[in-house]
Amino acid sequence: MEGYVTEILKVAELTETTLSDMSRIYLAHYDSCDEERFRNDLTVKTEALLVYQQRELVGFTLYALYRETWQESPVRIIYSGDTVVDHAHWGQQALAFSWLSRAGQIKRYEPEIPLYWFLIVKGHRTYRYLPTFSRVFHPHWSKPSMDLKSLADWLAKKKFGTDYDPGSGVVAFKQSRGHLNEAYAHPTSKEVSKEAVQFFLRRNPGYLRGEELVCLCELHEENLRPLAQRLFIGTR
Repeated sequence: MEGYVTEILKVAELTETTLSDMSRIYLAHYDSCDEERFRNDLTVKTEALLVYQQRELVGFTLYALYRETWQESPVRIIYSGDTVVDHAHWGQQALAFSWLSRAGQIKRYEPEIPLYWFLIVKGHRTYRYLPTFSRVFHPHWSKPSMDLKSLADWLAKKKFGTDYDPGSGVVAFKQSRGHLNEAYAHPTSKEVSKEAVQFFLRRNPGYLRGEELVCLCELHEENLRPLAQRLFIGTR
C-alpha cells in the first residue's frame, strides 16, 4: 500500500509515545481542542487503527465497538471517532483499506447480527467515504432511507442528547469539540464539483464551527461497492 503499513491496537495498549504522536497529528489539523480533551475522548473508544510510513505515525482512526437492542433485536455498532491523516500523506489508501478489512472481521464474529457504521462527520472528505464504500447510507442526497434515519436518530439522541437535532441531522455542541483547521476545511474547486461534497455543505453548513453530520451505513456484503466488498470479505 504505497509503502504504508497499519496496526490495530486496543486503546488500552497504546504507548505514551504513540499517544503523544497521535495528539500531535490531531492538534495540527483541528482547532478548538487540546491534548487533555483528545486523551479524554480516548477513554470511550475501543480500538485504534494506526498508519505508518517508515515507522513514523502519519495517521489514525479511533472507534468504539458496542451492542444495542433496536426494535427488539440485537445490533452491533462501530462508532467512528477521531480520524486524521497528516496532510503530507493525504491520498494514501492504507487507512481505508485496513478499516474495511477490520470491519469485515468484526462482521464475521457474529454474522447473523446486523452491523452498522455510525459516525458524526466534521468534514466533506470523511462524508465521501460513504458513497465510495457503500450503496445505501444515511443521509443520501437522492436516495433517502427512512429505516436508517430512524436508527441514526435513535443512536444520536441516546449518545448526544439535546445536542442532536433530528430535524437537521446535525450534532451542535454548545462549544466546538474540535473542528478542521481553516487551512484544511474548505473543498478545492475540483472537490466542490462533486455531488457528495455539495450535499454535505448544504446539510451541515456549520461544519466550520464544529457542527457534525450524523451518518449511518449498514455493513454487509450486498451493500458494499466492489472493492470495498472484496476488502470486507477478505478476498483482495
